[in-house]
Amino acid sequence: MTICTLTEAAKQQVNTLCEENRCYAVSLNLSGGGCAGFQYDWSSIEKQEDVEKMDITISTGSGNFVIGAHSIMFLAGTEVDYVKSFVGQTFEIRNPNTKSECGCGVSINFDMDKLDNSLATAV
Repeated sequence: MTICTLTEAAKQQVNTLCEENRCYAVSLNLSGGGCAGFQYDWSSIEKQEDVEKMDITISTGSGNFVIGAHSIMFLAGTEVDYVKSFVGQTFEIRNPNTKSECGCGVSINFDMDKLDNSLATAV
């Protein structure tokens, strides 16, 4: 198992965002907050030098996808997709370590037993 995989649609969207915004990478992290305790935090990284030493960088072609070091254990085994529907488009995160989600779809909580197992098989 890898820490995180991106579908072809997600890779294409990361490439598009990096090109349009002239940035090095799209970054995914977790931060405390929301109804369930954690929330996904998306941002851009302007230059390669801004990537921290322990972050994970995944090349997507003409762009990069970065997972912050402090979020790696929560994202082990995660798949990121980019989906388009009648009402809009978004990155969809399929995280096997999630215990529960808030109805808003932004806030999540984790099963600590799953985290231990996912991290052990990802490294």
